[in-house]
Amino acid sequence: MGAGGPDEEDNRWPPWLKPLLKEQFFVQCKHHVDFHKSECNMFCLDCVNGALCSFCLAYHKDHRYIQIRRSSYHDVIRVSEIQKYLDISGVQTYIINSAKIVFLNERPQPRPGKGVTNTCEVCDRSLVDSFRFCSLGCKIVGSCHEKINNKVQSFRPSTPPPTRTAKRRKGIPHRAPMGGLIIEY
Repeated sequence: MGAGGPDEEDNRWPPWLKPLLKEQFFVQCKHHVDFHKSECNMFCLDCVNGALCSFCLAYHKDHRYIQIRRSSYHDVIRVSEIQKYLDISGVQTYIINSAKIVFLNERPQPRPGKGVTNTCEVCDRSLVDSFRFCSLGCKIVGSCHEKINNKVQSFRPSTPPPTRTAKRRKGIPHRAPMGGLIIEY
């Protein structure tokens, strides 16, 4: 922790940021179950009452809210929306559907690619050289632990993509030296 202790860390970030990163989006709104397209993909920065659907916004007319989007089964937010309320410097940005976005939480990466010289300071995901973190969640964790020079757990477990059952081809069978058959899987 920083020199100021836990209270300083709590004041370092807006009060809505940690609840935003913990929230589960893209679920059916419990208040508008009978409405078509009532998926919760909005978040009010003033109320911090959880994920909202577009119908809920009628109760938040004069509030600041942001829209969460999905990319590869992970929650993202447009840079143009979040940078009004939060310093996202050091977080890797991506272009998806012609919009610059950042990921809310880390995404698993089994191992860095060949020739990777820069990785996220928290989760080791491959990054472009000028960035320090792969997501907003990793920035919080990394910033809270800057004085401690070791890897730490991410703020929230990332959403795993759905598993696919891909058909895998077997390799070419090879003969063992003594005439037995070895089959590669």
